[in-house]
Amino acid sequence: MPDETQTPKPGATRGKFGKSINKTFYSLRNRNYRLYFTGQLISVTGNWLTNVALTLLVLKVTGSGFAVGLLAAFQYGPILLLTAWAGALADRADKRHLLFVTQTLEMCQSAGLAVMAFLPHPPLAGLYALAAAGGLFLAFDNPLRRSFVTEMVPPEDIPNAVVLNSVMFNIARIAGPALAGLLIVTVGFGWCFAIDAGTYLAVLYGLYIMRPSELRRHAHRPRVKGEVREGLRYIASMPSLWISFAMVAAIQMLSYNFSTTLPLFVTKALHSSPGTFTLLYSTLSLGAVVSGLIVAQRGLVQLRYIIIGAFAMGTCMLLLSSAPNIGSAVPAVFLTGASAIVFLTATTAIIQVEGKHEMHGRLLALQSVLTGAGSALGGPILGWLADARGGRAPLVLGGAVCVAAAIFGNFANRRYNRKPIIP
Repeated sequence: MPDETQTPKPGATRGKFGKSINKTFYSLRNRNYRLYFTGQLISVTGNWLTNVALTLLVLKVTGSGFAVGLLAAFQYGPILLLTAWAGALADRADKRHLLFVTQTLEMCQSAGLAVMAFLPHPPLAGLYALAAAGGLFLAFDNPLRRSFVTEMVPPEDIPNAVVLNSVMFNIARIAGPALAGLLIVTVGFGWCFAIDAGTYLAVLYGLYIMRPSELRRHAHRPRVKGEVREGLRYIASMPSLWISFAMVAAIQMLSYNFSTTLPLFVTKALHSSPGTFTLLYSTLSLGAVVSGLIVAQRGLVQLRYIIIGAFAMGTCMLLLSSAPNIGSAVPAVFLTGASAIVFLTATTAIIQVEGKHEMHGRLLALQSVLTGAGSALGGPILGWLADARGGRAPLVLGGAVCVAAAIFGNFANRRYNRKPIIP
């Protein structure tokens, strides 16, 4: 009889590890999704290169926290106004064909920013105008990209593909800010935007060589009146959806607004350089990637993880707000990113797992409206708060809002689902 106390053979250990890796990345077995994932990884890295560079350029031109917050309003205001209707369009349109259009327009916007940044004195009004144009294109592009995932993989792969999408997003959010910090101090802001414009070619090529016959498209649905209202009624009918949407609304406005709060925390509270901001932003994203891989392997997409993720995120943000120096801020921001990804991936996955397939575009678009509203309205508020009360105040407020949202979510879940999350 074999001795059960013996150390497992190396091959057996590798086999278990290999199975775990396969489970984490199994949605990439689909060719179309692999092409999409690869192209988006390159392009979204460029997007973060632009987002960080534009924030730091506005901060350099103005030196104002409110001006940085106002930039977020221009970037996300169009999402607030248009995305709900763009989601209805995504539910009845050929997503692949429309993505060719939106991605090309976004490439042109990045090229325009590059031209403006190469000027000796970039006009603030011009930067805001191009930021608003980018928000307009993103309002249509975002629901298309997110709902397109469900057409590239079979139903059993959807939860994993959704989570890997978030992992990809955060891998890009590590590389993008780090590359922005390097380029800004070496060759200047203009090359950040120029490189971003070039990255869209990877997405366009991936879309071009996809196999349309392997896409799982639903039947064409004609336009009807009241599509957005129908989506709102559907959300109201499902406690797991309206509870998560309510939490997203609060957290996106005053908590998950790090493109505004982190540079102000670094410059006004820690009195450090833009390079430190890119370091902290990359660390935030590294925490999100590590946590996202765990979520992908374990499939943590239920409402309970939305609530737990929000509570942990709030606690970590309060810890970050009290950090006296960079050394203590790094682990705090890592934990913030790790807990935030649990919240964010679960809020998206629960829509695509529990919601009707024909409603995905509208539901994801309405979620994007909350995200856009949060950034557009919360950015100026948080920027003003940093000017008035210091760089730590926005993080304190954001942490408190996360904790309050988690308590609300737990109470609502107890009442409507009879399932306690936080004892």
